[in-house]
Amino acid sequence: MSEYAVDEVMDATGLYCPEPVMLLHNRVMDMKVGAVLEVRATDPSTKRDIPRFCQFLGHELLLSEERDAIYYYHIRKQAGS
Repeated sequence: MSEYAVDEVMDATGLYCPEPVMLLHNRVMDMKVGAVLEVRATDPSTKRDIPRFCQFLGHELLLSEERDAIYYYHIRKQAGS
């Protein structure tokens, strides 16, 4: 069981690069620091792009997993991003 709660969900299923990361960038900008976003995607390129997005902008990637052909990511927004 996770030690955090998901505050928001972003459904990017059916979208292809670069749309999931573009939507993620806009969504994170509107979130409060410390909030956790769950991203759901079907594009395999998100396995590469979302961890890089988090690393580049300093957000915390709490979860990255695939279940039933859907990729799930939990991202905690960090200050200054």
